Amino acid sequence: MEVKIIRSRRRLRTVSARMAKDILLVQAPERLALEQLDKIVGQFKIKFEKKLIKTGLDKTRDLVDRANKINAKYFGNKLKLDQIEYVTGQNSKFGCCNWRSARIRISHKIGLMPGWVRDYVILHEMAHLVEPNHGKAFWEIVSRYRLAERARGFLLAVAHNIPGLSGA
Repeated sequence: MEVKIIRSRRRLRTVSARMAKDILLVQAPERLALEQLDKIVGQFKIKFEKKLIKTGLDKTRDLVDRANKINAKYFGNKLKLDQIEYVTGQNSKFGCCNWRSARIRISHKIGLMPGWVRDYVILHEMAHLVEPNHGKAFWEIVSRYRLAERARGFLLAVAHNIPGLSGA
């Protein structure tokens, strides 16, 4: 990502950033130390890269469509899902489900994995709409997915290699 830094005498404390086409424009105070600015720019780069990833995933991988197909195949279209979306701020889990509001959040990292893994995570979270906990009935629902064990193994291996990630 190309970065352009614009220093200003009028700007005293704050640093801001925005994307202009493919360039990250950073506006910073003229007197801000270079080391501090480099750290701030690094944080902005991470933030905007995640946003670009999410935007790309939302365009290419329709979670609502996948969830609808999984709902039809595994739940007989009985589930009423309010929302399913990719999120970039979810760094310790692959997915989460609020069964009361019927909202599912999927980590953007899942969108970069094979489709069969993504489908497993979606099914796992949708199963929480039926069984909120990880009891026997929950795992009976999840195990109907023929690649469930393979997907769980894949996710365990990924979680093992990413510090702070505990899984679904």
